[in-house]
Amino acid sequence: MADSQPKPLLPAYLIVGDDEHKRRALVERLRNRVAECGDIAFNEDVFDGANPECSDIVIACNTMPFASPYRYVLVRNADKLPKVESEALVEYLSNPNPTTVLCLEAGALAANTRLYKAVGKVDPTAIVSCALPKSGREKEKALRTKVRELAPAYGVTFSDQAADRLVELIGEDTVFLDREIQKIALAHKTTQPVSPQEVDSLVVRMTEKKPWDLQDALTERKLNQCLTLCALMPSTTPTSLLAFCVIRIRELLKIQALQRRGIQGGALASALNKKDWQVSKLMPGVQRYSPEELQQALIAARDAEQAMKSGSDQEAILLQWLTDTVIPQRRL
Repeated sequence: MADSQPKPLLPAYLIVGDDEHKRRALVERLRNRVAECGDIAFNEDVFDGANPECSDIVIACNTMPFASPYRYVLVRNADKLPKVESEALVEYLSNPNPTTVLCLEAGALAANTRLYKAVGKVDPTAIVSCALPKSGREKEKALRTKVRELAPAYGVTFSDQAADRLVELIGEDTVFLDREIQKIALAHKTTQPVSPQEVDSLVVRMTEKKPWDLQDALTERKLNQCLTLCALMPSTTPTSLLAFCVIRIRELLKIQALQRRGIQGGALASALNKKDWQVSKLMPGVQRYSPEELQQALIAARDAEQAMKSGSDQEAILLQWLTDTVIPQRRL
């Protein structure tokens, strides 16, 4: 769809993935290609799969175009289609109308579903992925890259730190990210890249921090950051946050135990069933905590969990545990 010499239009496309901004752009690009072939004014139908009254999609697909070689039929939220409509489309795609271009747009549609497979049988290239990476950190990296790629369209650039900050505040919705970039661009008055401070002054937080951010702050023994992060995750319970912290404590203990056995470098990652970069992120904690401190943290975590389940103030217990773990000699 992006070639300088466009390929012939297929009778069906599936544009699928959680990058909504990319999905919308590709849907619009496909519509424009159909419009370039002839008058689309009388040859376009749009359906919403999330509408329980959605029907007549196959009828629209089988309708012959008027004064144009193609009709364009768009089905948004195709992953939410009622089963009867989805099955009707599966049957239609076994012998699609060559004068109709059917575009199915979906945020998520599993590759093992009948509708997904039916589009793939039309042509393997008919399925266009707009998926962001599944891994939390890889997804964040992809989103930051996307911010830097989108910004020049509005006449600005973002520093790496500013892109990081925008993703941190807005989250994974690429449409919202695009809107915020446009808003920042309107207020940006210099030729310098947008700074993190500028993002902070113009953008309101729309997302929470992630538990693995707390894990990293615990690894680096940054108490202020740990306490701040707890306040930025209101939908995650203190018991869940404690569990994430315990996972990190156990990881650090495992690495120390393996090191005492002489296992170092890349062999550590293999022994832990992790990637090298994941182990590298754990090493500051391995160096900053003694085995005795980590063991004491586990014992204290057990006691903290019991106290949380007894009806005590869970948040206060979590903050006390974090403080005693990161700075053992200090007491609140």
